Amino acid sequence: MVADGMTIREITEELPDLLPEDVATTLRYAAQTVRERELPLRQAA
Repeated sequence: MVADGMTIREITEELPDLLPEDVATTLRYAAQTVRERELPLRQAA
């Protein structure tokens, strides 16, 4: 949803069970998860 350009307001309007704080918490969690992810590097040929 956020990746598709939706705002927090649009998300909470579409999913009324969510609060803006829920969306913000989810985004922080996703950012932290990606930050901790290790990506293998290719070795130079």
